[in-house]
Amino acid sequence: MSKEIKEKKSKKIPKTIGTKIVKKIKQHMYKWHRTIGLITIIPVIFWTLSGLMHPFMAHFFKPEIAHDKLEQQIIDKNQLQFSIQEVLQKNELTQFKNFRIVSFNNATYYQLKTIIGELWYFDTSTAEKLDNGDQKYAEWLSRYFLDDQKSTITKSEVVTEFTSQYKYVNRYLPVYKMTFDRPDTMEVYVETSSGKLATYNPTSRQWFIWFFDTFHNWSFIDAITNNSIRIITMIFLLSIIGFSALSGILIYGLLWKQFKKTDSLAPKKGLRKYHRQIGIWVSLFTLTFAFSGAYHATTKWTPYTLSQMIYEPTFKTKEISVANNALNLDWNRFQNINIITLNDTTYFRCQLLDKQKFKKPKADSSSKWGKKDDKKSEVVYINATTNKITPNIDLEYAEFLAYYFTDGAPKAACCEMVEGSDEPETSLENAKLLESKVLTDFESREYGFVNKRLPVVKLAYDTPEKTTYFIETATSRLAAKIESSDMVEGYSFAILHKFLFMDWAGKNIRDLTMVLAALTILIVSILGFILFLKK
Repeated sequence: MSKEIKEKKSKKIPKTIGTKIVKKIKQHMYKWHRTIGLITIIPVIFWTLSGLMHPFMAHFFKPEIAHDKLEQQIIDKNQLQFSIQEVLQKNELTQFKNFRIVSFNNATYYQLKTIIGELWYFDTSTAEKLDNGDQKYAEWLSRYFLDDQKSTITKSEVVTEFTSQYKYVNRYLPVYKMTFDRPDTMEVYVETSSGKLATYNPTSRQWFIWFFDTFHNWSFIDAITNNSIRIITMIFLLSIIGFSALSGILIYGLLWKQFKKTDSLAPKKGLRKYHRQIGIWVSLFTLTFAFSGAYHATTKWTPYTLSQMIYEPTFKTKEISVANNALNLDWNRFQNINIITLNDTTYFRCQLLDKQKFKKPKADSSSKWGKKDDKKSEVVYINATTNKITPNIDLEYAEFLAYYFTDGAPKAACCEMVEGSDEPETSLENAKLLESKVLTDFESREYGFVNKRLPVVKLAYDTPEKTTYFIETATSRLAAKIESSDMVEGYSFAILHKFLFMDWAGKNIRDLTMVLAALTILIVSILGFILFLKK
């Protein structure tokens, strides 16, 4: 009997301790909730207010531009009076990085990338160099995109790194920033090496970008300390906000019966009542915003290096025997050209208008600017020694570039930024290629509009990280590199932070839902703060 009594007592002891601990937690939970709420009131106001503005600016008040891309035109062979070799020889240039053809101000030019990385322009009819050609082309591009030939350009500058106004989300570097003397003080960013529009910011958007960067990304901490301290601070405060939401759910959800008893004795009125009623509904949204925001912040440790991931071998003029204006191709569909090297062989990479699309596209009547459907292109590789077309080289070249950017290249300028990485790159030498295809549209969430570059070749490899490369063969660039961890974080941010699950209702409804969620969080936080001040 004594053993049984002892066993019963030993069983009761942990229960008693556990009950006391639970009781203690319940007694202090409200104080913890209130304290945590007070600590995070300012960060919550910053994040919700700036978050509220984002969908408004991104969709409801997005500025329009006349042209968002430069339409590829057919280049008349008769305009190419001089070959690139003749131009180089006439100007005493023995080597170069690459070239392509651009047309502006009623003239056609070879855009030549020199061995020091500068872009020079030579008239294809006269072989004469255009003075200050890159800036003139940048000005022409910015005026074309804006459809503004009258306004004065007050400032022209080259942007070589991302800034508070030109964020990494724009991808392109280096770019020209052109500031126009207009009521909206329009700033246009263009990449002359590809003729692409990077972004455009009127005054309203410039102010919004500053506000969002300051109060949502907390860039002011960067100015005081550094990026690491900024990320640590954000993750710490987002974690506290998450705990605040959890304590709110425990108090007003799981322990609601207890509070109901106290409310029946002394009913809560006014702000207290509304704070509790609204709070229980928005705690879930607070959790999703805080968790996805903190998870997203962890991806900002490493610097952005994609702009430096480019393969640029040096070509010698005398080694290119076939003239580019004497190539064996369908010149009626010719759009552009550049040069590549693969397996110790030099090829001209020619872009032709797709045969299936060799018709005038119909204008889109629903478009404000009467924009036309995109014209698809065909890529042809011609051996620079034999002048013969070599089929199926685009995918092979993309595979070579993926290998180059991973582990197959010597330590070149493109790879210097990642030398401090703790994790070695997984070799692609023995990795199985699971999928390869050309993407001409931002058709998937895996490679969306945010990646900017098109067309690209998608290469999915059977590696432990399930690595997928997106290669822009036209510029020999790495457009994106996605691993399984990136996909998990990406979906977390898209679903929990940007409400991807509401896409079925359309962007406007999705963003309206997001605005309402952020607004209710803001209201609950302010109500809680007012309650504290009153008490």
